[in-house]
Amino acid sequence: MQILLKRWFSFLLVAIALTAGGCGVQAENPATAPNTSEATQTANLPRLNGKATVVMQIKGSPVTIEVDGENAPITAGNFVDLVERGVYDGLSFHRVVRQPEPFVVQGGDPQSKDPSVPESMLGTGGFTDPETSQSRYIPLEIVPQGQNQPVYSKTLPSAGINNPPKLQHTRGAVAMARSPYPDSASSQFYFALSDLPFLDGDYAVFGYVTSGMDVIDRIEQGDRIESATVTAGLENLQR
Repeated sequence: MQILLKRWFSFLLVAIALTAGGCGVQAENPATAPNTSEATQTANLPRLNGKATVVMQIKGSPVTIEVDGENAPITAGNFVDLVERGVYDGLSFHRVVRQPEPFVVQGGDPQSKDPSVPESMLGTGGFTDPETSQSRYIPLEIVPQGQNQPVYSKTLPSAGINNPPKLQHTRGAVAMARSPYPDSASSQFYFALSDLPFLDGDYAVFGYVTSGMDVIDRIEQGDRIESATVTAGLENLQR
């Protein structure tokens, strides 16, 4: 089991952390990023004050996601805002990892809408606000069990917190992909294909698939999100 977990963790580093959430297009060097307060980090970001429902059409079938703004307000708000903007419509799943064991299906790179972009580039893009031409990154946001407030910009182990997060990587979890810098998530996300407890506390889960996991299980690399729609809870989005 330890060997399998180490292998999974290696997949994480290679398949998600090193190629996700805008890696290579960050606005600032992570080593010199300013140490700002949570209020400063989140002041101009969307926030979901409650829950919302998102339905994605994939392979001609609906996938329903319950987005949890109660336990991941900024991460959930970012996702719902991007859905409402139509950012995910037409994007492909550029990484599918099922071997040696079911791992993740990852998508959400805006570059994947353009079929002329080489596959080798996918996994490096993030959301750019068309109104400001600025890239949007969100802080790592995890609420530990026993607490009501999120820990920002740190993994739970690096913050010295041993409690597991409220939102865990069970099968069907939806979470943000990012580079090694904690505050580098943007638009890329992944579906957990199985329980992945070794990711808990390191990556931000913001929702769960409530129906349609059979569709997720059939996704192949290159399949596209035909559409994504907020079907409930949009009134909870604060921009």
